[in-house]
Amino acid sequence: MKNQTTYHFIEINGVNIFYREAGPKNAPTLVLLHGYPASSHMFRNLIDQLSDKYHLIAADYPGYGRSEQPPIADFDYTFDNFASIIETLLDKLNISRYSLYLMDYGAPVGWRIAAKHPDRIDTLIVQNGCAYVEGLETFWDPFRAYWKDRNDKEAETTLATFHNPDGLKWQYTHGVPDPSVVSPDNWEIDLRHLERPENGQIQLDLFYDYGTNPPKYPEWQQYFRDYNPEMLIVYGKNDYIFPQSGAEAYKKDVKNLEYHLFDAGHFALESHGAEIAATIKDFLDRKVSQ
Repeated sequence: MKNQTTYHFIEINGVNIFYREAGPKNAPTLVLLHGYPASSHMFRNLIDQLSDKYHLIAADYPGYGRSEQPPIADFDYTFDNFASIIETLLDKLNISRYSLYLMDYGAPVGWRIAAKHPDRIDTLIVQNGCAYVEGLETFWDPFRAYWKDRNDKEAETTLATFHNPDGLKWQYTHGVPDPSVVSPDNWEIDLRHLERPENGQIQLDLFYDYGTNPPKYPEWQQYFRDYNPEMLIVYGKNDYIFPQSGAEAYKKDVKNLEYHLFDAGHFALESHGAEIAATIKDFLDRKVSQ
């Protein structure tokens, strides 16, 4: 069955990485990069909706989902390392051209890859992911305090609440007009990896390392101007984490931009998955040669 999702483990840079794959392998590839605090599970429905015509790859980052969680003493939990993991995975799978779906943490992972390998990029699909300081509003105040002083215990205490059960539920349901359409399985599945020993500190390490991303924004914006990638924005307009202002900012530098807002929150696929999938399919059908 060409649209049957299969599940795999592969060793990448010494780490056992889990990934989902679906669709014809000779079709154009879309690489799905998940956000915090999720995993490739967030793409389960989108994979089913696109795999009749497209080849889908969705991996879990180290410490997320079903991927291995190396001890902090043995592995640097950074966005540079995550990008290296995904890049090496694609090399091992002999995937040399692809589109990227960038959501939340997936944005800084994907922008690193795209800026390094602009010749490999077919299209870019951005869903509530940032490349502009305009997209870092009030929600990011405790992060900025933490970036300034990693020993700021008040900031650390605030940040730690984001991956407790109430904080997880809030990320999935805030800004969603009808929260009953969002499956509670989402945050229960996230808790599976977040409750592993050391994982709380891993999340804090990544919150701190997120501070390496805003200084790269000018470089990524220059990439947009230099290479004019085909970009689709499918944004939940009610997202408090990455608000609409961050989506609007792409208009400054991206000429080949198609822009869509949905009455959704941070995890827009949970409430508007069918509409977003249809928008993506229309975009890829026009922009990527079969």
